[in-house]
Amino acid sequence: QVQLVESGGGLVQPGGSTRLTCAVSGVTLAHFAVGWFRQAPGKEREGVSCIDSSDDSTFYLDSVKGRFTISRDNAKNTAYLQMNSLKPEDTAVYYCAAAWGCPTYSGGSIIYPKSYETGYWGQGTQVTVSS
Repeated sequence: QVQLVESGGGLVQPGGSTRLTCAVSGVTLAHFAVGWFRQAPGKEREGVSCIDSSDDSTFYLDSVKGRFTISRDNAKNTAYLQMNSLKPEDTAVYYCAAAWGCPTYSGGSIIYPKSYETGYWGQGTQVTVSS
């Protein structure tokens, strides 16, 4: 049974930091790209960051570049999302997913690999940025 379990969410003050963890079991994480997605109330889910399996190439949503850092520890079957300089607009439920390939920007739009439609997803962790 494949499980992805996110942790590290909670209430964070604006300008603060937190690190999300995605603990994976049931599959070998090294074979997959790992994506972090978020969904705020009333908004569509969007890809925040991704790290590929083949060369550790990364993707970041423009609005989080320079503030968020994705990493992975294949030996621990775990991925991380370090989030710094948090803003109220970062408030959302954050999900990790294991699939093949990472999102890319094309003509200003984000193209998501179809593999995420059938990939493995966690249940999400709430991040609330508020004073």
